[in-house]
Amino acid sequence: MPQSWQDLAADKRARLAQTIPDEWKIRTLPTDDNVLDFPQKSGILTEAELQITESSAAELVSSLASGQLTSVEVTTAFCKRAAIAQQLTNCLLEFFPDAALTQARELDAYYAKHKKPIGPLHGLPISLKDQLRVKGYETSMGYVSWLNQHDEHDSVMTALLRQAGAVFYVKTSVPQTLMVCETVNNIVGRTVNPRNRNWSCGGSSGGEGAIVGIRGGVIGVGTDIGGSIRVPAAFNFLYGLRPSHGRLPYAKMRNSMEGQETVHSVVGPIAHSVQDLRLFTTAVLSQEPWKHDSKVIPLPWRPSESDAITSKIKSTGLNLAYYTFDGNVHPHPPITRGIETTVSALQKAGHAVTPWTPYRHDFGHALISNIYAADGSADVTRDISASGEPAIPNIKDLLNPDMKAITMNELWDTHLQKWTYQMEYLAKWREFEESSGRELDAIIAPITATAAVRHDQFRYYGYASVINLLDFTSVVVPVTFADRAVDKVDAGFVPVGQLDQLVQDEYDPEAYHGAPVAVQVIGRRLSEERTLAIAEEVGRVLGNVVAS
Repeated sequence: MPQSWQDLAADKRARLAQTIPDEWKIRTLPTDDNVLDFPQKSGILTEAELQITESSAAELVSSLASGQLTSVEVTTAFCKRAAIAQQLTNCLLEFFPDAALTQARELDAYYAKHKKPIGPLHGLPISLKDQLRVKGYETSMGYVSWLNQHDEHDSVMTALLRQAGAVFYVKTSVPQTLMVCETVNNIVGRTVNPRNRNWSCGGSSGGEGAIVGIRGGVIGVGTDIGGSIRVPAAFNFLYGLRPSHGRLPYAKMRNSMEGQETVHSVVGPIAHSVQDLRLFTTAVLSQEPWKHDSKVIPLPWRPSESDAITSKIKSTGLNLAYYTFDGNVHPHPPITRGIETTVSALQKAGHAVTPWTPYRHDFGHALISNIYAADGSADVTRDISASGEPAIPNIKDLLNPDMKAITMNELWDTHLQKWTYQMEYLAKWREFEESSGRELDAIIAPITATAAVRHDQFRYYGYASVINLLDFTSVVVPVTFADRAVDKVDAGFVPVGQLDQLVQDEYDPEAYHGAPVAVQVIGRRLSEERTLAIAEEVGRVLGNVVAS
């Protein structure tokens, strides 16, 4: 007799629970909403392990390369803290500490024999979104019907990270379909934000946001087709890189709507600093991913591009633009204050920051939303229905059964509309430069309309998704936290539409007090070196990071 979807999900939860050793289990679970500091009080981690897990990735790879730390020491520390993170936030779909420690021992043996690291990430544990394949493990991606299918090969990104010396120990939870910016599925349930378990951790790389946020990971790998790296980074007070399509390898990952080529999902890192984002990106590019993934552009890391920004910062200062409203949905008061705080800090540091008028973001948001459902939602509906599980509430509004799949000619027209819009936006970029007489280095903008949102309340994707449509590079920078004493409800608010009113009605200064607030730094396509350097300067002037 076939198993029900409930039985399949329960079996998976039981198997996942068994991967946590008894000595790593929390005896008395905390009842506090904020569990960010619980690992330090848990008694599970030694002082040395706490120090390891609270170090930067750059510090760790340096200590591993010099022999001051072993991979077994570092991997053990992160496995233990990941186990704690799972029990507090429900952030995992796969946990394999035994395999991770076996890999770590092999790397330590290599170091003992050769007296040098195997690669730029030698011995460093890296957490992976449950979309990247790891040979021998499941990639259910939040679909019950995909359980009990074990991958026979690594994704290209997994293979190159392994080649660079990274250790794998977890695969993190995602929402069913990946197509929403919260993380909940019918297999393990909801992943929560460690800063307040009443808030979302973001999505679809939400498990990555939660585990890196609570330092059960130091660098996490996510993907982004409509905000899925940037939203979890923003909601967990982290940095996140959404590279342009073709910069980092995406091949052989599992995916919803596989083969959809109109707007590409991209892969990138989430971390606590730009320095660690840069470490990850340079390590992957050093493995020449264009030789493994035909869509990757043969573009090694370009130090001269980063140096050009450093030189500008020291001489003339940066020339930046910003906006607080995209014309569709007004941000909540904490987000507006976050933009204003960032602009003020940059201007005080000597940078030019001028208002930017978003160009046809209503059109861009509508176009990309239609692209997501261009097949009439047939692909995701098929994979949801295969097990009999229901669609999660968060996706029901996006699955319109009355929407018909578009024809091939309509698809070609969609491609043309996207291309035309991209070129029109570049024209606006040039017009700004002509009016200012200087090159426009980046645009500062909201990444979401809300600070870390309450569960099931994420309504508007446009601040993130339009950037996907344009394929610009974007880096999330944490700014501040919502403050009930400052971020009052705007009594004079006038909505521009029904969705705008719906988003504003959700705002409650008390409920959002302390929620992380972030901005995104938007650069031209394939400008990862420059945009990371600008984001690092933004973090520096905000006091959130010391420039490397």
